[in-house]
Amino acid sequence: MRKYAELILELVNQSEGHMTAEQLFLKLKKTEPKVVQATVYNNLNALCQKGLIRKLSMENTPDRYDIISKHDHLVCRKCGTLSDINFEDLTENLEKQLGEGILSYDLKVFYLCPKCREE
Repeated sequence: MRKYAELILELVNQSEGHMTAEQLFLKLKKTEPKVVQATVYNNLNALCQKGLIRKLSMENTPDRYDIISKHDHLVCRKCGTLSDINFEDLTENLEKQLGEGILSYDLKVFYLCPKCREE
């Protein structure tokens, strides 16, 4: 794996949130001032194709990048906050119905987060 791909993979894996390509670029630029945006986008695409990270696409927001693990997402319809959630029983049901060969799936539950519900 190339240097920038390794650094980007490390940033995604260590991130507590779901970073956009722009956020990853700005963070990487702090330690690697010669990096350009195209390099970040190309490496993100390569990492996704290799199955090392996944791209989260939603309407009207930039794509975000996430680790590969069995988990799902809550998306606030009002503010766009993206949070991880684990529906273990759903994964178990899918595996019972389809077998254990599930590589990945992408479930997004849209809701109003507690902060937006208060407003």
